[in-house]
Amino acid sequence: MRLTYADYNSQTNSIDVTTFENYILRIDCNKAEDGLRTTSCSHNSLNALAIGEPLG
Repeated sequence: MRLTYADYNSQTNSIDVTTFENYILRIDCNKAEDGLRTTSCSHNSLNALAIGEPLG
């Protein structure tokens, strides 16, 4: 079984994903959201996911 842990890093505005093999993947949220187009309804849904309970 391969374990993965993810944590949001508010200092760098990124998501750090660490695997059991000690590989680290850093996802830069600014770059990931660059060019993202949302409507007011979808933006509210994204905020609810970010603020609410984590999925799974």
